[in-house]
Order: sequence, then C-alpha cells, then structure tokens
Amino acid sequence: MLNLSKTNDVLGTVNRGQVAESGLCTLCRADCAGKCETWLSSLKGRAMLYPRDFGLVTAGSGNTTHVGVSYNSLRIQGYNYGAKGVAADRSASADDCLFTNVSLESAFGNGLKARLPLMTGALGSTFIAAKYWDSFATGCALAGLPIVVGENVVGVDREAVITNGKIVSAPELDRRINGYRRFFDGYGAIIVQLNVEDARNGVAEYVIDKFGDKVVIELKWGQGAKNIGGEIEVTSLDYALFLKKRGYLVDPDPDLAEVREGFASGAVRGFARHSRLGYTDLASEAAVRDNFMATVAALRQLGYRNISLKTGAYGMEALAMSMRYASDAGLDLLTIDGSGGGTGMSPWNMMETWGVPSVLLHAKAAEYAALLASRGRKVVDLSFAGGFAREDHIMKALALGAPFAKLICMGRAIMIPGFLGSNIEGALHPERRATVNGNWDTLPKTVKDIGETPEELFAAHAAVKQKVGARDMAHVPYGAIAICSLADKLGAGLQQLLAGARKFSVAEIDRTDIASANRETQRETGIPFITDIQDETARRILLG
Repeated sequence: MLNLSKTNDVLGTVNRGQVAESGLCTLCRADCAGKCETWLSSLKGRAMLYPRDFGLVTAGSGNTTHVGVSYNSLRIQGYNYGAKGVAADRSASADDCLFTNVSLESAFGNGLKARLPLMTGALGSTFIAAKYWDSFATGCALAGLPIVVGENVVGVDREAVITNGKIVSAPELDRRINGYRRFFDGYGAIIVQLNVEDARNGVAEYVIDKFGDKVVIELKWGQGAKNIGGEIEVTSLDYALFLKKRGYLVDPDPDLAEVREGFASGAVRGFARHSRLGYTDLASEAAVRDNFMATVAALRQLGYRNISLKTGAYGMEALAMSMRYASDAGLDLLTIDGSGGGTGMSPWNMMETWGVPSVLLHAKAAEYAALLASRGRKVVDLSFAGGFAREDHIMKALALGAPFAKLICMGRAIMIPGFLGSNIEGALHPERRATVNGNWDTLPKTVKDIGETPEELFAAHAAVKQKVGARDMAHVPYGAIAICSLADKLGAGLQQLLAGARKFSVAEIDRTDIASANRETQRETGIPFITDIQDETARRILLG
C-alpha cells in the first residue's frame, strides 16, 4: 500500500483522511469542509492547475521516482514540433495551435457524444446519490457529460408501485431521468442500469414505455469495488421489512425474532440490503453468451437504440467475455471498472483485497481490443473506470486504451462538487438547506478564504449563467455550478496535456502519448520504457 502525502504545499491542498491513489480520501464525506484538490477545483476551476501564490514562490516536482505498477508509473509524453488534429477551419500556425483550441469532444456508440471524454459512475440506490441527484444531474447535463442512474433505484423506492411484476409508477426514477433531461442539449446521455432485481421488476419495459429511446439502458455485470451485488444500509426495521418483501436479501434477517430483539435493544443498528448475483444458474461461458445475446435481442425488440454494459474487476475470462459479447452485439459502450474504484456501499476489506487493479485490467483490455480488431472485428467503444480524479488520469487512461477508449468514468470525484455546492447553498440560504441536503449552518474558513457569494466562490458561475440565462439560473443548484467548475479545471488541464503532446483533438490520443517509468510497468502494460522511446531516432540524428 502506498503511503501518499495528505498535503500538497504547491497547490495548497490538504486531505482530511487517508489518501487513495486517485488523490481523494479513501473515505469521502458529504459534509467535508475541505480541502483536497478535487474539492478546491470545484470552486476555483482551472486556477487549480497552477502553483499558489504566484510572484512569491517557485515550485518543483517531487514525482519522478516510480515504484511498482500503477497509473502513476505511466508518464505523459511531450513533443517539440508538429501538430495533429488541428480543426479544419484553423491552420497549424502558432497563432492557431493554442491549448485553448484543443477539441475535447468525444463521440461514442450510435450517435452519442460528450463535451469532455468523461462520464459518471453509477449513482444508484444509495441515499447519498438520491440526496444530491439534482446537483449531479443538472451539473452533468450543463457540462455535457453522460450520467448513470445506478441499479435498484425503483426497488428501494417506497413510493414506487409494482403490481404483478410490472412497474405502475416509479417517481424516483422519473425524477432522475427528468432532472437530467431538463438541461440536456444533445451532449451527454442519461444511462439507466439494469441488474437482476431491475430485470425482474420490469425496469427496462417501464423506461422504454415512458421515455422511449431517449435513455440508454445498461446491463450490469459488476464493478471495481466488490464482486457481489449492490448494497445499501437502512436503519429502520419497517424499511428493512419492506425491502425484504420487495424480494431483496436483507442482512440480518428482520423477520428473525432474535434480530428484532437486538434491534429493539440497540445492538442491531442497521440492515444491509443486497442484490443477487447474476448468471448463478449458468455453468459455462457458452451458456452465458447465449443468455447475454438473448437479453440484448429482447432489449432491441423493446425499442432500445442504445445499450451499454458495465463489468467489474473480474479476471481475464470475464474481461474477454464482456468485450467479445459487447462487440458482437453492437453495444454502444463497455465500461470496465478496475479495483481501486469507489462505492457508496461495499464491504471494506473486499474493496481492499479483491479484483484486478485498474491499470492491469485496462492494459489487458487494450491488448484484447487490438486482438479483436486484428481479426477484422468492430470493437465496442470502451470507458475505463477505477480510481480516477484528475486530468492526467484522463490522459493516461485514454492513451493506454487508444484507439478504443472513448471515455473515462469518474464516480466519487464528480460527486464531491455536488456535496460542496449543496453545503454552500444551504449555508447561504438556510430556507433551502433541507431541500438541497446541506450540512453546514455557516461557511467554514476554507470556503470564506475564497469568497462569500456564489459569484465569488464558483469559477463557472458566470459561464453557467450565460448558458442558461438569468431566469433559469434560479433553478440551477449550487452543486451543479460546482460540477461545471470542476469540469472547467479537468477540461483545461487535459487541453494543456494534449497540446504538449501536439494533439489538438482528443480523438488523436494514442499509445505513443505515454511512457512507462519503470521496466515492470513496461512489461505489464506493453507501453515502452521512457528512454527506449525514440532512442533509435535519436541515434540516427546524432550519427547521421
């Protein structure tokens, strides 16, 4: 386990808790008063790309010794001449080849596109996803990012009506889809996951009947955080009994007398609701393939134009299955979530010990994609997930998966601005605090050091106001503005990295844009060692 510093003196950031490889705390709190890099970027935007206190300081990197195999052991290349991907209406002159002119638009699947090559992780039935959904949905729609409604949203909704296996009404799912589509302008997508319980409850049928092909349906195989089904925790005996009646596994069993006694005495304080495992009744890869293809065919028959698949940190067989099946079925996207990915509710020691770490999983995905392509097969577009939070993570993962990776999936990182903005909104407007689920009574010093009004605090405030207009600005949660501020930082940072690699479109990223910083990483990823790259060219220059 790496022992990463909690402070970054250059940027002026401090992590509240233990630091994960992503730079986020391993435990991220909605009430956090800061101030990790992502937290501060949700306010300051692209200003967080640079050292603090310009004019009084100099800065130097301490990240030049790389031990072990991780995304940090991949370094980003830069070149000193040329320009690729320059827009048709621009020249390759120095006046046009500015980093601000780098195009970040990414196209994927059948007619889908994003303003940045970025999407959310699954924001499902956990209460934290529900509480801050308005910020997540509005912010991602305004930023042009695809957002994923995770599994079990209907099943845990006490207001949803399910009769004879058919959904009659699903107000929480409706709220989530409509909340995103309010500001959707053609960039991004609203994706709804489908697991075992969702399929039983008829979620796919309900969504297509009510929303048509405006929604992407996503089959759920797994995630990086755990190798079992999704969970939530409830602290009400009545709610636990309701979930069991809905057909979920609830642990401990609220129907047991000893459990009820323990709950009454305070020894049992909560109940975990679990989803079922998939494909337990299938004993071979061939059987899984037949089932998967039949499921996709049924979804097409219902009317779904866009279908995706998410898989987790399983081994190589499952990775190959997901890639081959998704490609053969003509799916729009395959999200591959490696270990190191976050969660709203998963067993902690399982998270720490199971599955294939992201960089290894993604390297094999790139290898397998190239193998499929070499046989003349069209490879499904890929999204890599699992421990990403910064612009350099986006660049490295896209390059590792090039040309097949079209998006990078961030879960917890995109949630942080939603929390932060909601806390600020609740503090500045106490009458809204309950509605936005704000956790602060007053602004903490970490926020006041930046400003005390939304116009002062959020770097993207003016841009969002210009986009939606003064009238609609009243309907934009502060958490959504914070998401746009974070997107501004991530986008500008990615533009700078691309410009340094002489790539003026994100579509031009390829595997030559990264290098391995140690031989072990070279061996495991297939990315050449940093001083081996162009070494022959260098010798020809010297000896020519």
